[in-house]
Amino acid sequence: MSFSAAEWASLSSALRLRRASERDIERSLPAAELLDAATCTRLLDQLGPVILSPSRRITASLLGKRQSFLLTGACLYAMSAYDKGLQLSLDNTFIEYGHDDGLWTSALPLRSLAVSQPQPGAREAWRAALAGQLFAGLLQPLWESFYRLTGVSRRILWENTAVRVYSLYERRLAKLECAVTRQRCAEDFRWLTTEAPASLFGLDYNPLQHFNRPLTPVDDGARAVRFRRTCCFYYQASDPVEYCSTCPLIRPKAPR
Repeated sequence: MSFSAAEWASLSSALRLRRASERDIERSLPAAELLDAATCTRLLDQLGPVILSPSRRITASLLGKRQSFLLTGACLYAMSAYDKGLQLSLDNTFIEYGHDDGLWTSALPLRSLAVSQPQPGAREAWRAALAGQLFAGLLQPLWESFYRLTGVSRRILWENTAVRVYSLYERRLAKLECAVTRQRCAEDFRWLTTEAPASLFGLDYNPLQHFNRPLTPVDDGARAVRFRRTCCFYYQASDPVEYCSTCPLIRPKAPR
């Protein structure tokens, strides 16, 4: 089982999926190597000046934010849009950290692009297995390594992940043309944010549910924003200072 040409085009363009042979060899390493303290510290110290970060803690947050986009995007898009599963594991995944001219250029190289599909009547179990491998098997060990080495809050790292998942489902998957596919995506998003057990994240809570705050009207009600609970520190690594659109530091104060 593999992806069609059209499916691969979607996953490899905006969502940056790559074959391992296409990786940026000079600026990538196997995901499992980031669990080694010396390797992870060396990477953070190398990357800090490139992204204008003043500390390891901020570098870890911003690298985690980029990796949250890469590691959840292609995996969950393939699952919900195509009913196909990618193997996002420590042993199968490369972490790229290319950053040029003020922008991330990194992609998501995988050693194996083998695809799984749910058996008839068993999609819920298949979906849970994919989510567990992605969140508890891959992201939780990476975020724990960042926390141990830099002191960056686990909550910041997991909210970095959550906001990427919300954006994927609410902005990208919600716009698919096929109504049946949109319905499947909506059901997957509902499950991820309301029913997925904490064990699938390797935590004692579901971070996609925890950070799913109500939308706040802005611009006189012209649009609505889900402001974060935590700050990712992007403003401390930008010159001139710039804030994310969902930054809690710019959230309008509630009227008294």
